[in-house]
Amino acid sequence: MADELRELLDFAHQIAWQAGKITLRYFQGELAIDRKADESPVTVADRESEAFLRAAISARYPDHAILGEEEGLTGGEGATYRWILDPIDGTKTFVRGVPLYGVMVGLLREGQPVVGAVNVPAMGEVVYAAKGHGCWWNGRPCRVSQVPSLGEGLVVATVAHRYERYGKAERFQRILEACGLFRTWGDCYGYLLVATGRAEVALDPAMNIWDAAALLPILEEAGGTFTDWQGVATVEGNEAISTNGAVFKELMELIK
Repeated sequence: MADELRELLDFAHQIAWQAGKITLRYFQGELAIDRKADESPVTVADRESEAFLRAAISARYPDHAILGEEEGLTGGEGATYRWILDPIDGTKTFVRGVPLYGVMVGLLREGQPVVGAVNVPAMGEVVYAAKGHGCWWNGRPCRVSQVPSLGEGLVVATVAHRYERYGKAERFQRILEACGLFRTWGDCYGYLLVATGRAEVALDPAMNIWDAAALLPILEEAGGTFTDWQGVATVEGNEAISTNGAVFKELMELIK
C-alpha cells in the first residue's frame, strides 16, 4: 500500500505540473470569460487544464472515479479511488493576471484524502504530499512553522470582508484582533504558505471539495492541521481553516 501511494503521489505531482504549463499558455493573455450558473468565471484555460488531467488519469487508472469543478463526476460512485480536480483554483485571480492561482489534484481512497498536489505555475512552486510520505516543496521536504501563538503569527485569507454573509463576522474579527499580521494571500496559495512555514493560519468562510481535497494531506503531512471552523478534519465541511498546529488550540478557543 505504501508503494502504491508513492506511485500515486508521483503521478499527481506530474500531471499537476503538466496542467500548470497549459494554464501558462493563457496567463496574462487575452481571454474570453464565460459565466457559470453561480456567476463565477470560467475560461478556456480552466477547461483545457481539466480535460488534460481527466485524460491522463483515465488512461493510467481507468477504474478510478474523477470529480472535477468544470465537468462534474465520472466513473463509478463506489470506486475505491476518486480524484478531485480544480483545474484553476483562483480563476478570478488568473484572469486579472495575478500569479497566485493554482492547479489542484487531490485523491480520496474510500472517501479519505490520501494524496494532494498543488502547482502554482506562475510562481514556480509545487507542493505535494501523500499520507505517510511527508510533504514536499519543489523537491525538498517542507514543514509548518513553529511559531507558538497567534500574536506572533501571520494569518492569510481568501476573503477579507463580508463575513456576516457566512455567519462568521464576529469570529473573523476576533482572529484579526488576535493575530500579529494579516494578509489576503488567498485561494490555495495561502494554504501552501502555511504548509511551507511562511504563514501560521489560512482560512476560508466557504469552500468546495475541489478546493480542499488536495490540501488536507498536504497540511497534515507538513505537520499542520486542515479542518472546518469547528476543528473537524474534513474536506467536505464547505469551509476551511488550516494552522501550523502550534496555534490550533488557541485559534479554536477563540472562534468556537
